[in-house]
Amino acid sequence: MRFIKNPNITIAVLAAYTAIMYLFLFPRNTEMSNTEKWITVGVSVVVLALLWILLRYRNKLRKQREEDMKDER
Repeated sequence: MRFIKNPNITIAVLAAYTAIMYLFLFPRNTEMSNTEKWITVGVSVVVLALLWILLRYRNKLRKQREEDMKDER
């Protein structure tokens, strides 16, 4: 399986998947109150945002290491 190295694409795919799951599963769930549904959506958005920040940071560190290795040669 090929890994997508661009964090924007990775997060976009995860956000689309999450949105589709919420569109199909949340309206049918009558056991949850509206507040619980909105809290779940909010937590999901925060997790996706943190993942996006961490992936960008990791990508930046990888590029710095590659540049350092080129400079050492």
